[in-house]
Amino acid sequence: MLGGTATIALIVGGVGIMNIMLVSVTERTREIGLRKAIGAKKRDILFQFLVEAVILCLVGGAIGILAGLGLGKGLASIISAAIGEFEWPATVSVRSVMMAVGAASAIGMVFGLYPARKAAKLQPVEALRYE
Repeated sequence: MLGGTATIALIVGGVGIMNIMLVSVTERTREIGLRKAIGAKKRDILFQFLVEAVILCLVGGAIGILAGLGLGKGLASIISAAIGEFEWPATVSVRSVMMAVGAASAIGMVFGLYPARKAAKLQPVEALRYE
């Protein structure tokens, strides 16, 4: 049940990233056209937008990891104070942090691919005409 909830949350977050990147492509159409007009290849534009999507996801993932660490430590200290008999440990494994970073990167790659391909397919003349 928890895995299904997490999957749905990741998909919703990924769709949010895709929408943000699509807005970014739309707002930067003239910039993309200018870059293509001076010689940027499709793969350059694709790579730029994929990197932006992954960085956006990694920043969100880092904020989530830090919030989770803080919340876990805070709840552990509250539980320890309430019980009073022993110290309630709050530990986070390196493996779980690495999995979170990997999931954030994968979400950025998967959901950033469509906006990046859309940006890479723009024709320079049409993009420069865009207002």
